[in-house]
Formats: sequence, structure tokens, C-alpha cells
Amino acid sequence: MNPKALVGRFNPVSRIVRETGGLPDTLGRLGSLEVRLARTTKDIRRAQRLRFKVFFDEMSATPNTRARVYRRDIDPFDRICDHILVIDHEAPRGPFRKPKPKVIGTYRVLRSDVAQAHGVDFYTAGEYDLRALIAANAGLRMMELGRSCVLKPYRNKRTVELLWHGVWRYIVHHKIDLMFGCASLEGTDPAALAVPLAFLHHFAKAPDTLSARALPWRYTDMNLLPREAIDAKVAMKSLPPLIKGYLRLGAVFGDGAVVDRQFGTVDVFVALKVKDIDPRYVAYYGADASRHAA
Repeated sequence: MNPKALVGRFNPVSRIVRETGGLPDTLGRLGSLEVRLARTTKDIRRAQRLRFKVFFDEMSATPNTRARVYRRDIDPFDRICDHILVIDHEAPRGPFRKPKPKVIGTYRVLRSDVAQAHGVDFYTAGEYDLRALIAANAGLRMMELGRSCVLKPYRNKRTVELLWHGVWRYIVHHKIDLMFGCASLEGTDPAALAVPLAFLHHFAKAPDTLSARALPWRYTDMNLLPREAIDAKVAMKSLPPLIKGYLRLGAVFGDGAVVDRQFGTVDVFVALKVKDIDPRYVAYYGADASRHAA
């Protein structure tokens, strides 16, 4: 019996539970860093542990009992989503210990065809009404992005670039037309986030065909300041790096914010058609996502 198959037989967490869908095992490399798709239960659990460290240990999210006991950010969507992982194969472990591979970045993605096949809605539908967006873009291949995080010591251009390379390769391979999801600003007081929220409302508001409105019982107005009162440069500096990245790609933002008290954030809806991505980024990563190909 193949050694890997033998391990999987007696170690359930090592069993392959995700196929690559035709993608190679490795989506890209940059030095000691590798970006690839989660294949096994163990891979997915490693992503969940990273999310717990970032969302619950570092930030102000409040874990439920299950998450606290297992020290993993466990979500029902994890069982059907694909998980893009960045792994440092030379992660330090302390004095006199050999480096060991470590998951240091992740993104969770859910394609519309996968959601339909499993008869489920998107995670984002728990905060935003997606019906108009889906109807206006019928026939397009859609993909939800979420649960993005990077371990603090690795929050640099190199890691984020490789993570986005993995996302871009996934998009190209699956011929995705439209991406969407929720992005977060830390804190639960919209008034304290008036500048970034109003900036997104006035300067990056989605057209009707790409917009989604926050559910009525969760809706928080983003129009907290008049347009003329906003200094665009100051507002950009107040945005989280992920939202800045989305803006630079050409993303637009939906109608209304949502306060997520469990995660200690204010969420906004973000959407981007692949054909609208700034050509500079397509050229940088390569139309065939070859920049960091292994």
C-alpha cells in the first residue's frame, strides 16, 4: 500500500478531503513560503487554529464554547469551502529546535457552483441581502472570499503577495467572473469609524448591479459624514490593509455596514468583477498567474 494511503487509513485527519480541481498541489513559492490548497482535515484544522490565534487571541473576537475548547475558529462553511494556505517551511520553533512547516496565512473561498451543489447560501448572506446581486449577474461564475488572516510576524508585502498569488491562480483556473464578500474594520462603534465608513460610502460605492444591502435588522448607515468633510488621504490611512488592497484592485462597496459583536468588528460588503481589476495587477501576477509558479 502507498505510504500516504497507509497513513490516511490509520490517521483520519491525514485523509484527503479536498480535491484540487485540476490545480497543482503547489500554487506558488517565494523563498521558504509556499501557497497551496488545503487537502486534508489536518490542513483545514491548521487554518482554523491560525484564525483562532488572529481573531480570538490577538483581536477582540469572543469565542463560543466549542472554539474555546478546541482553540480553533470552527465554522459550518469550512466543510464545503476551499482553503488557500500560505506555509512557511522554515518557521522558527525556538532555541535548539529544527524549523517546522507552519500555516501563517489563509483565505477561505466558496464558488457559486459549489454552494449550489450543496444547496447552501453564502456566508455573506447572514449579513447582506444578495438576491439583487445574484440576479443582476446571472450566468457569471461567482466566488465568495472570507476569513482572511495572516499571522502577525508575517504581515508584510511578501506574505500578502504570495497569498494573493494563490487567490489569483484559483480565480484564473476556475474562470471566476465576480468576487464578493465581507471585509472588516476593527471595533464595534460605527461612530468611531465614521471617517473610513463615510469614505467608502462616498468614494467607492458600488453601482446597483454590484451592490448588496445590509439586512434590515443589521443595517448601519455608512453615510456618517458629508462628502466635503472627508480628506481622502487621511481616510485611506484609516482603512485596514485588506480594504486598501481591495480598493487598489478596483473593488466597490455595498449599502450599509453590519456590526459583528462576536468578532468585534464592523463589516462592509465588497465586490469586484475580474474584468475590472486594475490591469497593473493582472500584469504583475501574470494573466496566467505565473509570477510565483513553482
